[in-house]
Amino acid sequence: MAGIFSSPLSLTEHNFVEPRKMIKQHSDIDVWVDSKAFARFLTFIKLLNESILNKKISDPCIVSETAQKLVDILEQLSNWIDEIPPLPTPQRFGNKAFRDWIARLENNAVEIHNKLLLPQWHNAIVELVPLFNGSFGHGIRIDYGSGHELNFVAWLCCLTLLGVFTQEDYHALVLRIFTKYLDLVRKLQTVYNLEPAGSHGVWGLDDHQFLSYYWGSAQLRDHQRLKPKSILNKEFIEIFADDYMYFGCIKHINKIKRGPFHEHSPMLHDISGVQSWQKVNSGLLKMYVADVLKKFPIVQHLLFGTLLPFESNQDQSTDGNKS
Repeated sequence: MAGIFSSPLSLTEHNFVEPRKMIKQHSDIDVWVDSKAFARFLTFIKLLNESILNKKISDPCIVSETAQKLVDILEQLSNWIDEIPPLPTPQRFGNKAFRDWIARLENNAVEIHNKLLLPQWHNAIVELVPLFNGSFGHGIRIDYGSGHELNFVAWLCCLTLLGVFTQEDYHALVLRIFTKYLDLVRKLQTVYNLEPAGSHGVWGLDDHQFLSYYWGSAQLRDHQRLKPKSILNKEFIEIFADDYMYFGCIKHINKIKRGPFHEHSPMLHDISGVQSWQKVNSGLLKMYVADVLKKFPIVQHLLFGTLLPFESNQDQSTDGNKS
């Protein structure tokens, strides 16, 4: 399954390009689903899923120097929120101070990559920066959703294809870096009152995130005490939210939404009736493909270069299958 992730791309023979928008109409979704980019991305999130089976956030974890650098960068981005407070005047749709935060991000993005990456990877920055900049929300619309989460994980995927991260980093990519990213984007959502982007309303899984549930269910796969229905127990949520992403997501929802859980989050309530976390995990992957990766309003904004090529995936033995 690992395929192309087992051996980094040859940097000496690689010509990086500025990534482009390729999904311009609904018919392009079929090309996307059959592309190398899709296969690589799907393989990547499956590999990360396998790496954290039955692991708590607090469990010991190998954190490489580069992984720690990225954690520190995300902390720096969080500090910027404190330095750019929301505007005090009432604003109906999001706080316009978020545009200043995004502008600072974009102005510093190349420098951030120069600090994160060794010189041998600097030629790839042209492909990495647009994905990174699209990971935290849209400055004009002042919104955030699963498409921005997709950008961030696609960015991590590209770094792994380059060899910046290896199999030893997979655990840290989810339970150190992605969890730090979650903290950051939740802070952005709360402080700047970001609108949900591409939300299905009450009939969606979540207004903002998705992969946190997929990977979160992997953490719980064989848990002896916690079952899918345990998310309905508020005491369990308080106890386990810091160690399990799935419970952390439920805690966050309960904090920002009012009313009975089954009314504001009927999809998650229904999932709580599934018998095992293994079934939840496999079901969420299928749902992610259907509700995020195959949804034109979400993936139309994804950009494609040489690391995530928008070309037919003929050699599935190399890039993994699309099931």
